[in-house]
Amino acid sequence: MKPPVATLTESFTESVIREMTRLTLLHGGVNLSQGFPDFAAPEEVKEAAVAAIRADLNQYAITWGAKNLREAIAEKVGRYNKIAVHPEKNITVTCGSTEAMIATLMALINPGDEVIIFEPYYENYGPDTILAHAAPRFVKLHPPNWEFDENKLLRAFNNRTRAIIINTPNNPTGKVFSREELQFIAQLCEEWDVFAITDEIYEHILYDNTEHISIASLEGMAERTVTINAISKTYSLTGWRVGWAIAPEQQSSAIRKVHDFLTVGAAAPLQEAAAVALRLPESYYQNLAQTYLVKRNRLVEILENAGFRCYVPKGAYYIMTEIAELMKRHNQPNDDRFARWMVKEIGVASVPGSSFYMNPADGATQVRFCFCKKEETLVAAEEKLKALQVT
Repeated sequence: MKPPVATLTESFTESVIREMTRLTLLHGGVNLSQGFPDFAAPEEVKEAAVAAIRADLNQYAITWGAKNLREAIAEKVGRYNKIAVHPEKNITVTCGSTEAMIATLMALINPGDEVIIFEPYYENYGPDTILAHAAPRFVKLHPPNWEFDENKLLRAFNNRTRAIIINTPNNPTGKVFSREELQFIAQLCEEWDVFAITDEIYEHILYDNTEHISIASLEGMAERTVTINAISKTYSLTGWRVGWAIAPEQQSSAIRKVHDFLTVGAAAPLQEAAAVALRLPESYYQNLAQTYLVKRNRLVEILENAGFRCYVPKGAYYIMTEIAELMKRHNQPNDDRFARWMVKEIGVASVPGSSFYMNPADGATQVRFCFCKKEETLVAAEEKLKALQVT
């Protein structure tokens, strides 16, 4: 008898993050699990989308992205990321950074290749690698500062290594890779002829004078880097699904072919609005970082008062926490059971730490919270979490 489904789909689960959102909706809880802002996007960007629809921009854009958007991406990347980009040769607009990642892997990877992934990792990277018929190879980031062991990373590179995925600022840890760390990775990429695939979607959400550095801006790396980004996080537009991949011309050509047959193209009117977003003034990004700094500090205080031990992030809008004491107090055996119990009984959703590791045991005493929420949401979570301290 033939198998009922493709066997490779049996090697991973559906998204735990999105499952926690469904569980939150079922129980009417406060959603601090899935990383979508619950406040308004910039007014001028919304108005640009409305104007584009009213102007009847309703048909396919150029498959690899509307010219106006690609030019806006090139301008912003040159200014902020210090990467020289040709809008006609190097940019592929996709349906969010999620599609950009899978399209890139499918375009660059051959069966039997290996892809290095730092863990804890955003849950898509492992399944994406498997769907591209490659083998993920994990290298740990160690708390509290989420540093990697250089010797272990060095040993992970070999003749089968095709790519390394770097997410900076990082989801779920909030780690921001330093220049020194990126230079070490770059040296290994050059030595082993490996591509760096960087997910930089949180590039403007930084704290404590931390600097975002794109590895493609380092000497010798532009020709071996694919830089992935989207409007989702910076502009609070996670549902618009407009992202992009920036790559050398030959690799862009391959990415465009995969993208064409995956989705044809991102929504045309939203691409025009995305171009407006990318041209917002510098003050927008300064205000964004300051707003999230306040929210970070607010949720850290809430969580610590409730008994969580927090790893304070340097970037992005997530907080990884240790829950061993809370698990013991509330008689929960692991992170998954604790997170599900907390939604049902406390009314606050997090993400089980095990979903960010190859071996679930490595995250068995951790959960992740997000703080891209309005103050009313954080207040509601604070009130509900007080119940954790009631013995």
